[in-house]
Amino acid sequence: MNKSLGLKRSLSLGHVILFGLSFMAPITVFTTYGIAIGSTHGMIPTAYIISLGVMLLTAYSYGKMVKEFPTTGSAYTYVQKGINPSIGFLVGWVILLDYLLSPMISALLFGIFVNAYLPMIPIPVCIISFIVIITVINILGIKLATNISAILLAFQILFIIIFCILSVKGLINGKGTGDLLSITPFFDANVQFSSILSIVPLLCFSFLGFDAVTTLAEETKDPKRTLPRAIYLITLIGGILFVATSYFAQSIYPDVSSFKDPESAAVDILLYAGGNFLNAFFLSVTITASIASAVASGGSGSRVLYAMGRENILPNRIFGYLSPKYRTPVFNIIIIAFIALSALFLDLNTAAAFINYGALLAFTFVNLSVIVHFVGRKKQRKLKDILSYFVIPLFGASITALFWLKLDIHSMVLGSLWLLIGFSYLVNLTKFFRQKPPELDFDESQIDMSV
Repeated sequence: MNKSLGLKRSLSLGHVILFGLSFMAPITVFTTYGIAIGSTHGMIPTAYIISLGVMLLTAYSYGKMVKEFPTTGSAYTYVQKGINPSIGFLVGWVILLDYLLSPMISALLFGIFVNAYLPMIPIPVCIISFIVIITVINILGIKLATNISAILLAFQILFIIIFCILSVKGLINGKGTGDLLSITPFFDANVQFSSILSIVPLLCFSFLGFDAVTTLAEETKDPKRTLPRAIYLITLIGGILFVATSYFAQSIYPDVSSFKDPESAAVDILLYAGGNFLNAFFLSVTITASIASAVASGGSGSRVLYAMGRENILPNRIFGYLSPKYRTPVFNIIIIAFIALSALFLDLNTAAAFINYGALLAFTFVNLSVIVHFVGRKKQRKLKDILSYFVIPLFGASITALFWLKLDIHSMVLGSLWLLIGFSYLVNLTKFFRQKPPELDFDESQIDMSV
């Protein structure tokens, strides 16, 4: 890699927020609605509020660590520098599951939806075309990728606004509960709190995206100030959208027993609230959301691989390479594209199992890295520091670790196998831990500050 060549700072706060929300894909509130409504017995908004609180704890820790280490490695770098280089590598290894497989999930969903609407186009053709499009977008530059994702995100926001407006109109005209303002979706004495908590781990994954923006640290203007703000705002905006949408969905269609299939409950709700127009709009928005999310996740994954390649954790000639023209990690983007082609033979459940394992484990260790780095290494132990750098991150680590331990056996087995592969690679890299793995020599002066 050319040492004088680096990632280019070109992203503002607005760009970063749009990137994170694109990864998050707010429209997913409809895809999980049918499953969540059954578990919460109608109190989905409350479940989303709890999930928001949980994710804000981890967002807090990401915000603290990105201020200390505004570099593209994200969780990999934070745990490496905050706790231990070897543990940092393993955390980076498992979080790759999230970034590398998310484009594959988007590609598969795209293929399924397009084929359902246009049966004459085979699913493999849809998947391959999809992957080519997102790969080209990411190669041409992060600013272009963010701008395209922003346009596609706008369709999602527009759809949610139209759905809420039609729901309000329907409620005023006596549809659904007939009550525009109701406490029932938030509190029902007949619903046990344990029922709500059971669905929180699933809903937490709706917030994935706030963490991904930290991979853009070396392409963001004033990252120490911009990224913490973006992390909190992405989480809060996502939470508001999820709570508002689920509230109106529950109000306009309270009879959950009439769903033909919980997994397609959104279709019943949308047809009732807005007829064929809203349902057709949902199909087109779901397709564009897949593109936006894949662009964001593929861009994030390529930068984590770049951080590992730059440090010679992975072969530098491939993973640490940047295109002189586009200033993007081209080889990494292409590698992710080939991984996304697994959509031709893998299923959603397998990919989701990998992602759930990697994300929760990474969240747990990022929270712990705040404690070790600030309280342990920097010895910030005043009363205020104990609250900021010990109590809050410990609470976040405990909750995410609990969610990780409660993953199903399928997720645990597949995720552990991937972790074992990473551990074996680390053992070989460090000569059975007789050597330390390479560490990031963090020097902001080496990062291109040009816009």
